[in-house]
Amino acid sequence: MLGGVRRVQYDDSDEAWERDIEVDDGEVRFVDATRVDCQGGWNVAVSVMEFVREEPLEGELRRRIAIALRSVETGTPSGEALVRAVGEVLDGLAEQTWAYVRG
Repeated sequence: MLGGVRRVQYDDSDEAWERDIEVDDGEVRFVDATRVDCQGGWNVAVSVMEFVREEPLEGELRRRIAIALRSVETGTPSGEALVRAVGEVLDGLAEQTWAYVRG
C-alpha cells in the first residue's frame, strides 16, 4: 500500500484513523475510518466516491471496497486495518480512477 496510516483526533469521534498520503493524489487515494461509540461501529469514508458516479468504475470500486472491508477480521476490527484494506483497493484502481476524474 502506498503511504501509511495514522491515528488522528476528530472532535466528533471516539477514535479515528486516516491514510497518510505521500503523493499528491489524495483525492483518489484518501480514506478514513471514524468510530463513535454511541453509534455502535466504524464509519469508513472514501473521498473519491464523491466524484465517481458512472459505471463500470463506480460499481467496481464499491464491489472491491465491500470485499476488502469484509476481509478484515471479524468481531471488533481496528480502524487502522479498515483503512489499510480500503487503501489497497484504491491503490489498485488509482490509474483508472485518475483517468475518470480527469475526464
